[in-house]
Amino acid sequence: MIKKPAPCIEIEDDLLATAIGEASEEARRRVERHVDVCGPCRRDLHGYQDLDRSVAVLKDVVLPDEQLAGARDRLDSRLTDLRSRLIAYRIFPSPLGNILIAQSELGISTVEYLEKRKSVQASRLIHHHGPGLELVEGGKELESAYRDLMQYLDGRSKRLEWPLDLRLARSDFQRSVLEATAAIPYGAVVSYAGVAQEIGKPSASRAVAQALRRNPLPIVIPCHRVIGSSGALTGYGGKKLGLKKKLLHLEGVPTTQQAGDPAIHSGSMYVSYPGMGAYCLPSCDFLKQAPPAPVTRFATREDAEGAGNIACLLCRPDQHPLAH
Repeated sequence: MIKKPAPCIEIEDDLLATAIGEASEEARRRVERHVDVCGPCRRDLHGYQDLDRSVAVLKDVVLPDEQLAGARDRLDSRLTDLRSRLIAYRIFPSPLGNILIAQSELGISTVEYLEKRKSVQASRLIHHHGPGLELVEGGKELESAYRDLMQYLDGRSKRLEWPLDLRLARSDFQRSVLEATAAIPYGAVVSYAGVAQEIGKPSASRAVAQALRRNPLPIVIPCHRVIGSSGALTGYGGKKLGLKKKLLHLEGVPTTQQAGDPAIHSGSMYVSYPGMGAYCLPSCDFLKQAPPAPVTRFATREDAEGAGNIACLLCRPDQHPLAH
């Protein structure tokens, strides 16, 4: 991924205006001087000019509807490709340390913990990217996402309603894992085996764990809500279990120590058995008799009901709530 120089960023608007014949004489001369010495911007200028010529041809030529639709689709695809190559980033302070947020025209593409580091050079975004993407320093367009994130970390909101760009997912398998993880409700935890079962690959727990270790969008795709089958808080961003514990505490998930390592306090959480549509007390007789299966655990009754579950008619957690 190439960091675009400041002069190239500053001239982008003039570059497009020159390509479509709408630039002032001064702007056109400025672009000509710049592209004489800048190969990438010269290629962009030629690309914009090709698009403009293609549009002009379409205006003058009467094509059959099917051909016209196909030509328009190809033009839209080329223009989208040109625009979506840029990924803008900024680094912001947070209660979890410095956090990098990056977005493209398609949506938020990266949320990365930098902790005490302050440079994009310390980011995985520099090294793990798709071909043809260009990294640029962003501006005010990222401040809205930062405000949303701070509201979430302050406990003032429970969701980050962002459009996402998953192009940095390494494979279709990782994308399916990320999509399943994004659906885990606030205040809930699911095991890696549960995610594997959700995507139709019940024997792929280890692969699910590896896919989430490389999650390009922690917090917004809440891999902190995925735990080991034993309840242990394992595998969060390498060695960031402290951050995982903080995020779970933010959502009200109780934790404890298990063999010296952090784990959820499963006895203090409500349980939803797959396909049941209800939530139970952890001591419910139904759970003792049901076949073994990955379950979803909820921090509160409100979280369980907010996810669409009703209270179990056998153990009646609505009448006998857990003490917290």
